[in-house]
Amino acid sequence: MRCRIKICGLTRPEDVETCVEAGADAIGFVFYSESPRAVTPQNMQALLANIPAFVQTVGLFVNPDRRWVEEVCQAVPLDLLQFHGEESRAFCESFGKPYIKAIRVRPELDLLQYCFTYASARGVLLDAYHPNLWGGSGQSFDWSLIPKNCSLPVILSGGLNESNVGEAIRAVHPFAVDVSSGVEISKGIKDASRIQAFISGVLKA
Repeated sequence: MRCRIKICGLTRPEDVETCVEAGADAIGFVFYSESPRAVTPQNMQALLANIPAFVQTVGLFVNPDRRWVEEVCQAVPLDLLQFHGEESRAFCESFGKPYIKAIRVRPELDLLQYCFTYASARGVLLDAYHPNLWGGSGQSFDWSLIPKNCSLPVILSGGLNESNVGEAIRAVHPFAVDVSSGVEISKGIKDASRIQAFISGVLKA
């Protein structure tokens, strides 16, 4: 089974179109106001206009207020929720939508226990730890910290780009890879050639 591909932090319709045409399986939108890649329900109509069937839309939240998630879900037809903060399992489950749970990997973290705690998630997204950022740092982490027997599908993130994604897939064998800064010109502005090169790298791995 080939590795699935998620491109995250989309802010422009032309970047969404590039992702779809290049073969992305999922497209992520950041509903976290402190992120330079943040979007709002009000500008989602243009972003969603050219997403066809079988390409998933993912909404990313970081320690959100419940009402904010409910407002976004009511206004935006998201297929999947991604929680990137310290949300509890009960909170993640409470919106009636499938979700994935992100974790910033550190040596002292018990990933097997973490997967058990969030057993209802559709996958666990493993990102690099940064003391001041919840994601999008552009940094990678030690892939050897990932157990071979994770009980949830692994979505590998953190510092991936067209140059190292093939190596990452061969080393980790993740269910999916997730990229944001690795295909950007600047924060929130994607580069079409880098998106195409990244996806090509995944497909060749």
